Amino acid sequence: MKKNVFYLFMLLFIFTACNRDDIQNAASDIEVVRKDPLSAKQINEKINETIKNKGKFSWNGSSDHFVWSAIFQGNKIASIGFGSSFDRNLDSDNKATENEILDVIKKYEGKTDRLLLSSDQYLNQIDVVIEKQETIIALRKMKNIRYLEPADYRYFENERQFGATGKSSSSSSGCGFESAVLNTFDYTTVSPNAKVPWSFGKHNITSAWNYSTGAGITIGIIDSGVSPEQTLLGSSFNNGLSSGRTITKNGVHVDSIWPWSSGFDGPNDQCGHGTSMASAAAAPRNNQGQPVGVAYNASLVTYRAASNVVLDGYHEQNGVKIAFTELGNNAQVKIISMSMGHIFSVGKIEDGVKYAYSKGKLIFCAGGTSTSFTNFVGVIFPAWMPETQAITGVKENTSNQKCDVCHSGAEIDFTYQMERASGSNIPVLSYYNGQTDYVGGSSVATASTAGIAALVWSKNPSWTRDQVLNKMRQSSTYYSSPNSDYGYGNINVLQAVQ
Repeated sequence: MKKNVFYLFMLLFIFTACNRDDIQNAASDIEVVRKDPLSAKQINEKINETIKNKGKFSWNGSSDHFVWSAIFQGNKIASIGFGSSFDRNLDSDNKATENEILDVIKKYEGKTDRLLLSSDQYLNQIDVVIEKQETIIALRKMKNIRYLEPADYRYFENERQFGATGKSSSSSSGCGFESAVLNTFDYTTVSPNAKVPWSFGKHNITSAWNYSTGAGITIGIIDSGVSPEQTLLGSSFNNGLSSGRTITKNGVHVDSIWPWSSGFDGPNDQCGHGTSMASAAAAPRNNQGQPVGVAYNASLVTYRAASNVVLDGYHEQNGVKIAFTELGNNAQVKIISMSMGHIFSVGKIEDGVKYAYSKGKLIFCAGGTSTSFTNFVGVIFPAWMPETQAITGVKENTSNQKCDVCHSGAEIDFTYQMERASGSNIPVLSYYNGQTDYVGGSSVATASTAGIAALVWSKNPSWTRDQVLNKMRQSSTYYSSPNSDYGYGNINVLQAVQ
């Protein structure tokens, strides 16, 4: 369930049409009213004010000077989406359009080298170096540009430095390598000696295993990677009653503060968050006394796309874009789960999501988990997109009481019970072998719901994405009248697989 008014607002194109003759205008024809860029503090203040007053912020809806200021403050790197479609294969003029854009940049920048940083092979999207405000003004007059926005403006980093709340705690990154001894009230034990999280009973997941275990379905997880120390998400992925499946680990993140740096840093989790999400979705039904995942016979394709859950900066946003396009092109993957996001839209990630959706993928995204300086935000990006299913966490035995740190709003599609009255969250595998931990927020709600979708699709392997989604809706608390802030609510998984 999505509110179209929000989507239209985010995608509103505020561009002045021009013909190709306009490109020949001399640089002197561009009038620059304000010559000095805004400071990062001023930019963040304006973004926050817009979100608080209007609910959403969009670069497309911002002035030329504002966009240029953010590009200037973000290593002078801009992301441009162009053409009649996000998909290069659907736009026969994509190369001509790209060259036209580069010609404009060369003209107004007054140079011909070191302008193009990258050109996406699947999407009509490029990253370029722009220094002059005149260039931004000229480009935004072109009718064949879908968006032009900063590619390396670090909102969260600037908020920590300049925001009213001051420096936030490190917990805002979602990272942690802690382990915890599980309370015996938070799990039950099933053969061959696996711990079943308390939430499974609330959603009738254990009963649903009599009909489906996720076999034959592959889930793609876009996150911070998977721990090399956790063998149940590695060499022992087929331990116990889990068999005949694979886990494939990929890395598309560049560990550098400089946009022009290259070289992915591998698939290994250096945060802990991605390991928890892989566990929640599909940890094996093991014989080692460790937590089991929802779809314990589903395969996984994991991507280390970012260093943490806050998609701040060039390489994290670029990594997520790459992960979505590669998963979109992976015929084995049916479901994509991402428990990361941003408080405003990122054009290249939007394009990546749309690309994966166009390939038939069922996409689940986290509705948002509060940090010290984003608790005024509703459902986050890209969960608010109509191509995704937005998931949030709720308290035990409820479907409309969000967890203490979870976001809610009109774009939420499903909920998952992940917070007990005791404060306990969901038991998962720890980063380290033989250890356990708890994980909460909309993150674990999203990964768990992706696992639920795998159970439904495994039971009905010939179904389309929409058929799977409709069955999940029909098996939920608020079908057929979705709640205004919690969508269809909790899923009765047993009903969904019968």
